[in-house]
Amino acid sequence: MDNFNRIPANSFVVAMRKVYNPIGFSKGYNFVLWFVTIGYIMGFTLARLQYLSFYGIFCNPRIHGASGASPGECYFYLQNPFKIGMMLHLFCILPAGFLVCFQFVPAIRHKVILFHRINGYLVILLSLIANAGVLVVAQHAFGGDMATRILTGVLVVSTTLAYIFAWMNIKRLQIDQHRAWMIRAWGYFSSIITLRIIMFLAALIISSIGGFYTSRPCAQIASIVGQDMTINLYPGCLPFFQGKNNALEVVVKAGFPNGNPVEIGAGLGITFGSAGWLAFWIHAVAIEFYLRLTPAEGQRLRQVSYERQLERGFRQPGSAGLVAQRLGDADPYVPLSLGTDAFRRGEGYMLSVPGKKTGVEDTL
Repeated sequence: MDNFNRIPANSFVVAMRKVYNPIGFSKGYNFVLWFVTIGYIMGFTLARLQYLSFYGIFCNPRIHGASGASPGECYFYLQNPFKIGMMLHLFCILPAGFLVCFQFVPAIRHKVILFHRINGYLVILLSLIANAGVLVVAQHAFGGDMATRILTGVLVVSTTLAYIFAWMNIKRLQIDQHRAWMIRAWGYFSSIITLRIIMFLAALIISSIGGFYTSRPCAQIASIVGQDMTINLYPGCLPFFQGKNNALEVVVKAGFPNGNPVEIGAGLGITFGSAGWLAFWIHAVAIEFYLRLTPAEGQRLRQVSYERQLERGFRQPGSAGLVAQRLGDADPYVPLSLGTDAFRRGEGYMLSVPGKKTGVEDTL
């Protein structure tokens, strides 16, 4: 039976199908999963679009709190080449984060293929430029300690490799693997959202525990609270203002309790790297769980790949891309007994398991 024509269980299901069927979903739980994950990215992106006003909001010294950059960050972001790097990052990753949400709408992928392709190339181009920009600012981002620098490099390499593998697979018409690697790419990208949640919670924890310290340049501290307050709070900076040591740094307590913006910035800075690694691990594991818990869509797209590769005359239809059959010791791919259209309606059977029906869903 066609999934779109199933008898509804109740009036709520009827109402929900009027919402998710037009955008290409046949199962309610797939729509919920899509709404949560894409809403996570879209919500963060929309909230950060104000950062496109670089001087008016992001690096406006009169704006405090969560509306702008972390305290002291713009001391470096207003200097070249870090200003160029941060502008590249913000002006590219925010539009990319907005546009990529449309890449995961089934109705667009199936019915507006030209838009899907053009938008996909645009998203990749913008996010790769954003990656280049973040490499420029990594040495000063949230203190620029080694954990933060290595995290930045790993995220850039991981997302770039995921894009390369996705591109290689789509060029070989291996659509199932293209889907998997694009999901991985944006799963890695979106870890920066979870990072901020963990970072804030970690900063609260270290504030309650106490005893956490780091160092900050006197010039950066002065850019936050001014010369007089800097000397009052951090007398060790006096030689800096006397011109004896322009690179002088002093020890700063990290945490929120006193409302000191220097300490708040330090608290966020020393938790950024560890929060980033934890967020990256959570997302990497979650992606692999998701891909393994949605095998029906992977099998459907593997069959589509097989048929298109067969039409194009590939030597190993169904396995022309970066798949385990070519790179490892997996058993040869066995195509479905029925065509793609039948399989999309949930009527496909695996030849290797006679008589076993395989359900189909439109997932991310």
